[in-house]
Amino acid sequence: MNDGGTIPLLTRSASRGVIAAMAMSGMRTVTRGLGLLEQTPPDALADEHARELLHRVKLDRDVVVELAHWGYGAMAAVAFSRLPATLRRQTWVGPAYGLAIWLGFEAGVAPLLGVKHVKQKRLTSRLSLAADHVLYGAVVAQSPWPHDA
Repeated sequence: MNDGGTIPLLTRSASRGVIAAMAMSGMRTVTRGLGLLEQTPPDALADEHARELLHRVKLDRDVVVELAHWGYGAMAAVAFSRLPATLRRQTWVGPAYGLAIWLGFEAGVAPLLGVKHVKQKRLTSRLSLAADHVLYGAVVAQSPWPHDA
């Protein structure tokens, strides 16, 4: 790397993840407003597993949930940055990575935690969540900031 080391790369990667999570949040605002999405995974986790913790925090619940989502997006983007460069540069890898994150939550984390949102069977909700995760992956992978600069 010619950017001074791993820390700047991780900082750029985390920044891409926050921006991508913000894009997802915007898309979710639209899909929920249109009635296509019932409940977001972060909201389901907050309601079902963090109600007491959120009550103790002296910030608005929605702010805390959003900040947690951005943090998760940052961590997932850092993980993406650790994939081999030849793989990251493939145009399909970012969207596939976003879908893999969604599928990992739906098939692994949510059932393990007993998150009720996973039991929602509406196709529009499933497609909305899949689409916003594709958006996340595309933003993380296609950012104009160099991945290896």
